[in-house]
Amino acid sequence: MPQTPPFSAMFDSSGYNRNLYQSADDSCGGLYYHDNNLLSGSLEALIQHLVPNVDYYPDRTYIFTFLLSSRLFMHPYELMAKVCHLCVEHQRLSDPNSDKNQIRKIAPKILQLLTEWTETFPYDFRDERMMRNLKDLAHRIASGEETYRKNVQQMMQCLIRKLAALSQYEEVLAKISSTSTDRLTVLKTKPQSIQRDIITVCSDPYTLAQQLTNVELSCYSERKKTRNLEAYVEWFNRLSYLVATEICMPVKKKHRARMIEYFIDVARECFNIGNFNSLMAIISGMNMSPVSRLKKTWAKVKTAKFDVLEHQMDPSSNFYNYRTALRGAAQRSLTAHSSREKIVIPFFSLLIKDIYFLNEGCANRLPNGHVNFEKFWELAKQVNEFMTWKQVECPFERDRKILQYLLTVPVFSEDALYLASYESEGPENHIEKDRWKSLRSSLLGRV
Repeated sequence: MPQTPPFSAMFDSSGYNRNLYQSADDSCGGLYYHDNNLLSGSLEALIQHLVPNVDYYPDRTYIFTFLLSSRLFMHPYELMAKVCHLCVEHQRLSDPNSDKNQIRKIAPKILQLLTEWTETFPYDFRDERMMRNLKDLAHRIASGEETYRKNVQQMMQCLIRKLAALSQYEEVLAKISSTSTDRLTVLKTKPQSIQRDIITVCSDPYTLAQQLTNVELSCYSERKKTRNLEAYVEWFNRLSYLVATEICMPVKKKHRARMIEYFIDVARECFNIGNFNSLMAIISGMNMSPVSRLKKTWAKVKTAKFDVLEHQMDPSSNFYNYRTALRGAAQRSLTAHSSREKIVIPFFSLLIKDIYFLNEGCANRLPNGHVNFEKFWELAKQVNEFMTWKQVECPFERDRKILQYLLTVPVFSEDALYLASYESEGPENHIEKDRWKSLRSSLLGRV
């Protein structure tokens, strides 16, 4: 049976060719290949292709791709049940009279498959049905020899540690979300009572860019399901609003201009590091209407560097400039000699959008009922690249004081930003004047 090639060999420039699916010569046990690339197959055949036997172990790229994409057709616990059934029945693990030598050959392969699953998709095993099947199959393997018992125990301990760490991480996210109140509550009595700003906490923009990178790498090192995707988007929005808050807060024009120039330098260093998500969040914050309307403030800012950064993240032509820069950072990461050069933090919302449209734009099944595995190779390729980037260890030392400020300092709401903006540079027309009066009344209780 043909083996699944590594990612680098899975794609060519020719793209999808419908004629490939008419050829029976490339079929093998319900799977269809072209140039040794698996293109389609029935769901049952794909499941059987996942399960090892004495003479066969699936390629790691196939394991990752199928475990990732199979959840579009069935729940992980359903797949686990089928895998366990195939292992137990086909490999005769339940038969006390089965050949011990055969079990010795197959047991390490099954254990390896389970280990890859638990390491790559640990969240699947929060489901009690998954854990039950895992323990049952692991017990059958471990009952053979002492070596297998130790390996099974090691796998289970590693999984439990991962799940515990993920739970702790979620608790931290919830705590951060609950403590981030609106700064306006502090401003109601004394608008200038807050003396501390980001520059007093971290005067060096390069250091702040490094600490933002620390947040980003820890932020998506354990990303799961919709809730954590939301948490990552919330972090992006928080950073954007923090930037806007820090710019709108100062009373004096020169202090606001200094803050803008500070964030331009932070954004520039984020670009140099390869932290595109923080870069885009900073640019978004500086482009928010309460900030962009401060014309007298911007007149005091040297904007040449900001213009270059905006050009790099220009959304026209489907973010062509950004995608070019991202490819450059990805290439640098591949040939890197240091941890710093390995850093690639993509603009997360666009990454999710790309994956969403790839999933929605291509059919899961072909007209003949086969699973469209060519689509899933492409999905897996994008997700695998992201997973490679997230495994990079942050080379910058964590500064608890700066991180605490970034994650917990209260930020303005949109209305509070507009109010601060009008207080800094007065309304320019009747619409703005009416809004200013309304905001002063509703937010500060003043007329």
